Amino acid sequence: MLSFQAESPKNKEAVIYSILIIEDNRSYCNVMKTILQMEGFDVRVAYNGQSGLCKLRDKRPDLILCDVMMPIMDGHSLLEALKDDKALGDIPFIFVTAMDERADIRRGMSAGADDYLPKPFSADELLAAVNGRLSRHERIHQYFRTSGSQKEYTALCEKITKREREVLRMVGHGHTSRDIAERLGVCIKTVEVHRANLMNKLDAGNAAALARWAVIAEQAENKSG
Repeated sequence: MLSFQAESPKNKEAVIYSILIIEDNRSYCNVMKTILQMEGFDVRVAYNGQSGLCKLRDKRPDLILCDVMMPIMDGHSLLEALKDDKALGDIPFIFVTAMDERADIRRGMSAGADDYLPKPFSADELLAAVNGRLSRHERIHQYFRTSGSQKEYTALCEKITKREREVLRMVGHGHTSRDIAERLGVCIKTVEVHRANLMNKLDAGNAAALARWAVIAEQAENKSG
């Protein structure tokens, strides 16, 4: 069972991030809320996907913690609705669930979830997941505030196709070629061809270089349309 030791909030002068918890188990939801509030986060809660979607549109959070199995609208349906909304699709999204089947995890990550936190978990594991996603998201935005980012963004859009951009973004989220093939409805060999073309067009000599371009691709997709 999730438990924690109450401590004083972190430095109150630090940036206060907002988190929306969407969880139909009210007891579990309240424990997560308390843990995060004790760390200085601004926390709101919703008890089903539909209510969560309304709260998202009312006030955009910095991160979403979402259960999978919920009444009215489940977590997968909520994530799908977010990814179709350009104003909300880039919010860091962590699935929180007792389900541990590989197929379900793969479905969530392929749909665009940033992380998957299986229950039960400790307070330390919850905070590590939250802080890790917020830190990565902030690094991406900080990168795109630098002077050279716009040139690379423009170069990326000129060099690769829309489908290659889709593949690149999924590579950046850590998906395997098999995962990407299932998501796009193509064979693995086609995905490998896309990967090879990307490395050639972007002059990416290794996986790390391709991952860096994946960050740019993610931002480009969020800005398009």
